[in-house]
Amino acid sequence: MKKLIYLTGLLLTVITVNVMAQDQSIFTLGEKAKNVNHTGDVWLRELNAADKDINSQISLAVFAPNAKLNWHTHSAGQILLITDGAGYYQEKGKTAQLVKKGDVVKCLPGVEHWHGSTPTTGVTYLAVSPKSSTTWLQPVDEQTYLNLERTTDNALNDEEQLKALSASKWTWMADKNTDELNKLFHEKSMFVHMGGSWGKKRELDVIKSGGIWYKKAEVYSVTLNIIGNTAILLNDIDLEAVVGGNTVTNPFMVTEVYIKENGEWKMGSLTFSKLARSVKMNNAK
Repeated sequence: MKKLIYLTGLLLTVITVNVMAQDQSIFTLGEKAKNVNHTGDVWLRELNAADKDINSQISLAVFAPNAKLNWHTHSAGQILLITDGAGYYQEKGKTAQLVKKGDVVKCLPGVEHWHGSTPTTGVTYLAVSPKSSTTWLQPVDEQTYLNLERTTDNALNDEEQLKALSASKWTWMADKNTDELNKLFHEKSMFVHMGGSWGKKRELDVIKSGGIWYKKAEVYSVTLNIIGNTAILLNDIDLEAVVGGNTVTNPFMVTEVYIKENGEWKMGSLTFSKLARSVKMNNAK
């Protein structure tokens, strides 16, 4: 009985990833688990067993696409650190969440839930939990699970599209390509600079005339949150710009807000907030 509880505890600490695409450079792949309380292919490796000194069990779980745990509960809860891929997490009575690399999921004690990969994308995560018991329940309904795929694909496609749009925007601004920017900017869009704020027409005029030439943007990180039909994207950048004939380089956190209308993302606002850190750009003087 103790052995069964131990194995099921390990099974909960699953990290789901697309095995064909996963980078196993940090932790090696564990053993393939028997299909007792899950469907699909899952590999498990215990990294740390809870003991009398440190009551924390840490396991690595790798899920191939189309793999999922049954509904279950943890008596003492669990934390999932998503390290690669994309998958689902759902609590009883709530909408399934798409979880991706970098997300942290808290499974509260006694709350019925399930998690796994998407039908087309594997997921990997580290499971951290105190020594506890796991109660296994019914399998996840297969048709309901498959119906989640379209929502997941749309979310992943939106993320890729928005990051690509943001990157292209810097190129269009550097090239003074107001034709493409005109398509990207919403008619009611607003732009906030250190020297003032204005709407779409003036921003396009400023770019076209060279009043502000966004000569080069060095992007260090991109953070994106999608909330319904609104997306908020943060760019940590160094910007080399020519303003009034003078070349200046400043560090900015640039906030971009996008709105999805008729299936197309439009920029609703662009805000430059100067950072206190030093400029990192190589060619900065």
